[in-house]
Amino acid sequence: MDIGDRILLPKSVDGKSPSTTAVSQSFSDEEELKLVKSLELYKDPAIIVINKPPGMPVQGGIGIKRSLDELAAKYLKYDYAESPRLVHRLDRDSSGILVMGRTQLTATILHSIFREKTFGASDDVPDSKKILQKRYWALVIGSPRRREGLISVPLGKVVIDNGKSERITVVDTTKTVSAQHAVTEYRVIASSPCGYTWLELLPLTGRKHQLRVHCAEVLGTPIVGDYKYGWQAHKRLGSRLVYASDLRWHNKISEVQHDTVGFDSEIGSISDKQLRLHLHCKEMILPNISLALQHRNGISDLDTAATESIKLVAPLPAHMQRSWDLLN
Repeated sequence: MDIGDRILLPKSVDGKSPSTTAVSQSFSDEEELKLVKSLELYKDPAIIVINKPPGMPVQGGIGIKRSLDELAAKYLKYDYAESPRLVHRLDRDSSGILVMGRTQLTATILHSIFREKTFGASDDVPDSKKILQKRYWALVIGSPRRREGLISVPLGKVVIDNGKSERITVVDTTKTVSAQHAVTEYRVIASSPCGYTWLELLPLTGRKHQLRVHCAEVLGTPIVGDYKYGWQAHKRLGSRLVYASDLRWHNKISEVQHDTVGFDSEIGSISDKQLRLHLHCKEMILPNISLALQHRNGISDLDTAATESIKLVAPLPAHMQRSWDLLN
């Protein structure tokens, strides 16, 4: 700290009630508990796995009233003295599998596994040798020229709007020192005559906004609902959104009344004017940490590469499932 520095704190720190003008959706403890329990995909002595809904932040901060780490600490401790710990992240607007360590030991092990994925990924490592595998589903605007392939380009951060915001973009490593290599495998799952394509994305590295930038800037097919990296594509899409919703469902859609936008809401599908991000972590394969620890004394002699794996699968969120139904 330096003399003259200003410190900005959340309003909750002063102990006063939040402003009554703020629009919020209040939940009772019972409703919160029911919500969190409904998100739980898997639990063993080492980890808890959540199917994160779109729109719910993973970590708390200024202006965030409800986050997954806070809810997990409140409702997912069970008989443990420690609260579940975050070991990786998902963007607020994306959804899908989120793994949490139930103790400091398991969180440390998981941190090392996810860190190895980020910093030690290689283009030529076969899937059978990777101890952590993630598979995302995304609905994109347009269609890649090839039905499958490998994207391997460096990404870097650029500041825009006179320093008010930033974004990730493909950069030239010869000109950008802070560039990070990012690798993604992709394949087409299904195409639509409306101009949409379902992709399966396998990130071999874990860079910020990697999949969103690779889809938008490398493949030229931005993810539906990604206005940050695909604003122009959404602008050009225009009336085609209406056409997509007219396929067979227009009459049924017009009859649906939505009072509030919940985390499990169908609002944001291709039948709506305001689109939610269509990016979902659908499958993850990782070592069975609980089983490995039963035969080891600690981290030093733990061989995660030789450990039996767990396969986790998360169903699509409601808005993506609706888009899938509309296009199929």
